[in-house]
Amino acid sequence: MVSIIQNSQNRDTAAMQIKLDELIVRLEGAREELLDLEQLDEDKIEQIRKQFEDRAAKARSGTDPGPPPSVVGA
Repeated sequence: MVSIIQNSQNRDTAAMQIKLDELIVRLEGAREELLDLEQLDEDKIEQIRKQFEDRAAKARSGTDPGPPPSVVGA
């Protein structure tokens, strides 16, 4: 029973990832290097998450967050 639930969750997760990838590809100006973030190690993912947190904090404070952070070389 547990394996059936896990299989279903894995399928749902994969489908959701494909849908998100499609949205990223279709958005003008979206950074395609974000498509396979799940393949990066935890340290790089955490570094990117921190960049987005900093960007969100600047936007909330009314400060121009500037261009989005680059994942390349992260």
